[in-house]
Amino acid sequence: MGYSFAPGTQEKPVPVFGPHNGVVNNLRLALCQLASGSEPRDNLTKGLAACSKAAERAADIAILPEMWQIGYARCPDDEAGRARWQEMAISRDDPWLNAFRRTASDLNMAILTTFLERWPASPRNTALLIDRHGQDVLCYAKVHTCDWGMEKALTPGNSFEVARLDIEGGFVDVGVMICADREFPESARELMLGGAELIMVPNACPLAGERTYQLRSRAFENMTAIVTVNYSAPDQDGHSCVFDGMVFAQEGHPNGEPRDQLVFEAGDGEDVYLATLDLDALRAYRRRETMGDAYRKPNAYRRLMSDEQRMPIFDRSDSRRGSVIMED
Repeated sequence: MGYSFAPGTQEKPVPVFGPHNGVVNNLRLALCQLASGSEPRDNLTKGLAACSKAAERAADIAILPEMWQIGYARCPDDEAGRARWQEMAISRDDPWLNAFRRTASDLNMAILTTFLERWPASPRNTALLIDRHGQDVLCYAKVHTCDWGMEKALTPGNSFEVARLDIEGGFVDVGVMICADREFPESARELMLGGAELIMVPNACPLAGERTYQLRSRAFENMTAIVTVNYSAPDQDGHSCVFDGMVFAQEGHPNGEPRDQLVFEAGDGEDVYLATLDLDALRAYRRRETMGDAYRKPNAYRRLMSDEQRMPIFDRSDSRRGSVIMED
């Protein structure tokens, strides 16, 4: 199967500060919780079919799991196997990605797809957000690569960017984390400070239990909606989920009534799941409540900005702590 679609733009994310031009009352998210195919061609076909199903259900954004292009195939330890794995990496103008660009335009729906990105030193674990016009909005490389495992073969990203996504009827300010990024509170905090209202998290690991609690906390402390999409069984355990970041039902914290911010959580089965966010309510909540940025004391957080590792118990020979990989 060949594709000749023109690649999307490679422009930097649009600054998000300032008023919204238009209003999206409800945002419909399609969580494409799938099991991977045996090769990129299979995953392309399956991913495009899931996006079509999402569009039939009137989704605004379809989201795929982590490194969907290769089904999160693990990098072998032997040199020859590692070389073959790295050869699976693709550039941003590859036909595999162009097919998603064309589909986003045809369906009038944004798509967050994921892939092993070709990079000068070694590949990157990358997510590409394509808008409903088929144009690239945000390209994010995983910062917190799992350097204790096979992801030591990857080049980590070095920043968390936020972009304004054009949705029919308005805009939503979005950022991306990938899998292990959620285990570091700084990831979601950086995105909140960049203006994100919604954080999308492609995932590829067991998610039920403690890790969903992590996501609940990240949403709570940043007053930011978070949607996570995992592989279904048998690849992983599913449990793709959405938290809306609103933990009080009324004004007047701390006297407001507590509410469950869980909007949706899947089981382990394969499907395209729909969840709806009330963006008007979230924006009103962010204006009145106390989490997020209003009452932070940044001057007291001096250790957060230091690369120095002060506690020997955390020494790791495979750590790439503090390394900076320059973007092109």
